[in-house]
Amino acid sequence: MDSNTTDTGFDKLFVRNMLESFLRIGLVLVLLSMTYDIVRPFILPVVWGSIIAIAAFPLTRWLQSKLGGKRGLASTLVTLSFILALVIPSYLFTESMIGAVKTLSGNLESGSLVVPPPPAKIAEIPMVGEKAYDLWLQANQNLDEVLMLVHPQLKAAVTKAAAAIGGGLVEVLMFVVSLLIAGGLMAYAESSGAAAHRLFVRLGGESPGGEWAALSVATVRSVLQGVVGVAIIQAILCAIGLFTFGVPAAAVWSVVILFFAIAQLPALLIVAPIIAWAYSASDGTSATIFAVWMLLAGASDNFLKPILMGRGLDIPMPIILFGAIGGMLAYGIIGLFAGAVLLSIFYKLFGEWLTQEAQ
Repeated sequence: MDSNTTDTGFDKLFVRNMLESFLRIGLVLVLLSMTYDIVRPFILPVVWGSIIAIAAFPLTRWLQSKLGGKRGLASTLVTLSFILALVIPSYLFTESMIGAVKTLSGNLESGSLVVPPPPAKIAEIPMVGEKAYDLWLQANQNLDEVLMLVHPQLKAAVTKAAAAIGGGLVEVLMFVVSLLIAGGLMAYAESSGAAAHRLFVRLGGESPGGEWAALSVATVRSVLQGVVGVAIIQAILCAIGLFTFGVPAAAVWSVVILFFAIAQLPALLIVAPIIAWAYSASDGTSATIFAVWMLLAGASDNFLKPILMGRGLDIPMPIILFGAIGGMLAYGIIGLFAGAVLLSIFYKLFGEWLTQEAQ
């Protein structure tokens, strides 16, 4: 009998190798699990930092050429500009909100709060104007009664507002971290790109994994142009019509249209009721001109997306669009980019597989 074989017929060498492999694989899984727990808080900032770096790197490269080729200084200036553009408005908004709450609370305690009568234009706001006007008028005539009437809703709204402000400050802090990461990635763009390329090659081989880094960069920029860029253009076109026609709360409706456009919801859901209001609040000729402009602006994404999305890529535009929409529905705003990248990579892999089957 072989010395490596037990009386029961098991190969001792095989058993030893099997147990050692099991222990090694188990240790690797434990290491990966613990590592994931450690880096999990930083995953979202790193992803956002990568997206911001991809979007802002052309600006950094342009500024680098103006600064004598100093990449580090250019990326630092771009990062600081973004941080200031984010932090200063957030600070001013938070300070004004806290000051307004303190003033309102003091006036309520002293009984000196007086609600002025509502402007007549409030009633003209589409959909919500009449109810808002009636409630405002009632508050002007008997504030204590209105406060007692809306006290539960007011308390819940204050609680939600405080939580939203606190959550917003945390989001701003996390976004600052993302901007700092983006600055580092832009400063070392070549080495960062090379590291990403090596990772994708290890995961997917030289082909098609070697194409994934460039594909990811191009897809993110395509989404920025075809989704975010188109949404901004669409919102600006709608805002021109709203402000020109004098629609009440035009700035608010413009922001709502922007959010709808980014979420890939039809802007006409907001535009159509406003057009209906325009015919009731103005003469037919002016309302018709306004309606034509708003309909064209609301449908502008239908011909802007094919122009801006997927440009320079061999990925069909619908693939990128479906990935962006599905990713946003699944993972929120970060999925807008991650979904497009993942679906683009899957499309390339699926195409490679189909090609191999055909040979």
